[in-house]
Amino acid sequence: MNLRETCPDKLLTPEESVKKIHNGSRVFLGTGCGEPQRLIKAMVEDLSIQDIIIYQMLSSTLSDYVNDKNFLSRFSIKLFFISVLMRQSAFEGKIDYIPVYLSQIPQIFENHEIGLDVALIQVCPPDKHGYCSLGISVDITLSGMKNAEVVIAQVNPQMPRTWGDSVVHIDEIDFLVEYEEPLLESLPGIKNQQVVERIGHYVNMLVDDGSTIQIGFGHLPDAILPYLADKKDLGIHTQVITDGLLPLFRNKVITNRKKNYLPDRVVASLCMGSKALYDYVDNNPMFYFKSSDFVNDPNVIAKNDNFISISSALEVDLTGQICSDSKGYLFYSGIGDQVDFIRGSSMSKGGFSIIIIPSTAQDGAVSRIVPHLSEGAGVATTRGDIDIIVTEYGIAEMGRKSIFQRVMELAQIAHPKFRKELIRQAKRRHYIFPDQLPPTSQDLLFLDSYHYSMKLANGKRVEFRPLLPSDEFESRHFFYSLQEESIYYRFFNKRKVFSRKMLQEQWAEVDYRRNMTLIGLMQLGKRKQIMAIGSYADIGSDAAEVAFLVKENLHGMGIASFLLASLETIAKENHYKQFTATVLAENRKMLKVFQKRYPDAKFSRGGSSEVEVEMPFP
Repeated sequence: MNLRETCPDKLLTPEESVKKIHNGSRVFLGTGCGEPQRLIKAMVEDLSIQDIIIYQMLSSTLSDYVNDKNFLSRFSIKLFFISVLMRQSAFEGKIDYIPVYLSQIPQIFENHEIGLDVALIQVCPPDKHGYCSLGISVDITLSGMKNAEVVIAQVNPQMPRTWGDSVVHIDEIDFLVEYEEPLLESLPGIKNQQVVERIGHYVNMLVDDGSTIQIGFGHLPDAILPYLADKKDLGIHTQVITDGLLPLFRNKVITNRKKNYLPDRVVASLCMGSKALYDYVDNNPMFYFKSSDFVNDPNVIAKNDNFISISSALEVDLTGQICSDSKGYLFYSGIGDQVDFIRGSSMSKGGFSIIIIPSTAQDGAVSRIVPHLSEGAGVATTRGDIDIIVTEYGIAEMGRKSIFQRVMELAQIAHPKFRKELIRQAKRRHYIFPDQLPPTSQDLLFLDSYHYSMKLANGKRVEFRPLLPSDEFESRHFFYSLQEESIYYRFFNKRKVFSRKMLQEQWAEVDYRRNMTLIGLMQLGKRKQIMAIGSYADIGSDAAEVAFLVKENLHGMGIASFLLASLETIAKENHYKQFTATVLAENRKMLKVFQKRYPDAKFSRGGSSEVEVEMPFP
């Protein structure tokens, strides 16, 4: 459509268009990489424009002017989210931050809680029917435009045309400025690739094929995306699309086929990345851009089954409180989309949330897992909302767990040099028992190779992994759930009490080399429960003593045999050459397990009712 022929009265130069902004106006600017750079520059450089309040999320162009005293005397900046380029200005008090959930901002405009006089936006050229597109910036831009008294649009041929609610007719725009320029690009970088790789490894373990995922704002969520490259049929429902997703689109990792809500579509609100990403979303019907009040609505998010929210944080305290928008009293980013998606994921059938965070900051000088949040730090996500936290040292399952359990989960994924002090501080605050032993100071990444999975004949699955300090409570539940006969066969007495002291001693002896314990877990409802325990312990001369316990209702399903084979694999890696066991003669099931695995085993009578078994490894 030729605008000069269709609506010549609306067509202005950049300098003419900003003359429509009266002194004292409240001006909305389009978001992030979709902001109208040329219009913003024209507004700032017109010295007759005075006393303007600017509202924006993810500002870039204004960072060129914010250190100019003349600019600050004419403009007040209020941001819903502080971008990297505006962070130092926020620290220095040159801008104002509005802490609000992204899902609520469009409603704030619609209810005129923030009255807007002018909206400066950017669109692609209109089609033959007069329809433009907001392209890569729909989010809060759509509502800002619809609720402003005057709308001025920069018409830029480099803005992609996107599908969804991005469509804007030229009749809805008061003034048009034709100006072509490259869109802003956002290319995040990560300092510590090893940390990213290890966090990505753990996130990969948590994301199943067919899940629908959200990727939060920030460098780290984007950086872990390559570690999902082996997944199948992922879906996307997210606020922001970044370059990290591009290889997953191209390699058909993301197909959206398994989404039960808006299948076959990527649901998003804005796009921030490279020109290659903008070219990919251009006129691509796979992408369905909607306003933030839809995309970020927890009730809408929850309609996606198996929904996984992945976002980052600045620090987390031992009770699970998350700070993501400030460093102490200094505002750093914003509440953004984190809470919206965490709450939506918790309501999703099969859904959960993941907070990813490096274990340390300042080149390893300080722990990001802390006894208490820094003075002045804001709680963006409460301890009641949290599900899973991941650092480069492992996975902490927090959801619906007690403070004691949370402390132990977080201490074991903190940097090893901070674990003992975190336990000491937890004792001071009476979060844990005074006699609680700290987790090992080892880096336990090698334990990931000791994760096993077994499918039972009934179709259910048992997951096996090494015992951790945070398993204390589940271990107690397991022992107390067993029948008297099972206890007798394992401990050779009718033990009635499984004290904290006994269980602490059990895992304190586990060094994962000379002494190893594997637990078998099954998903029962929203909880994983221990259904089996197998251990070996060093007895010298290249031999280790082995023992098992399996829930009675799972006997005869091959679990003990599977545990025995798994423990043998680990024992061989640690240079053992045989297992030994002492078994009650009447415990025929266990003797049969040993005989089946080791046909050359030696069986000899020990005491009157005991059988000593020697099992050389094949």
